[in-house]
Amino acid sequence: MKKLIIIAVGLALVGNVSVFAAKKEPTAEQKKLKEEMVAKYDTNKDGKVDKEEAAKISDADKAKLKEAHVSLGGGKKKKSE
Repeated sequence: MKKLIIIAVGLALVGNVSVFAAKKEPTAEQKKLKEEMVAKYDTNKDGKVDKEEAAKISDADKAKLKEAHVSLGGGKKKKSE
């Protein structure tokens, strides 16, 4: 019984590690959509959509981004900032 539990826990851990290790590359459509949205909402032209710019994204564009599983960032700062 202990052996079975150890095997089950081990498999669960290995499964979780492999899910986190497998980082998906964005598709061509996702890259294109992100570029379009950055060009549209990046008002200070630094190549990123910051928190203030992200707040101005229209509901329709938010829906497009969500449907395509694309994130523009805009909410988190790096630790060095």
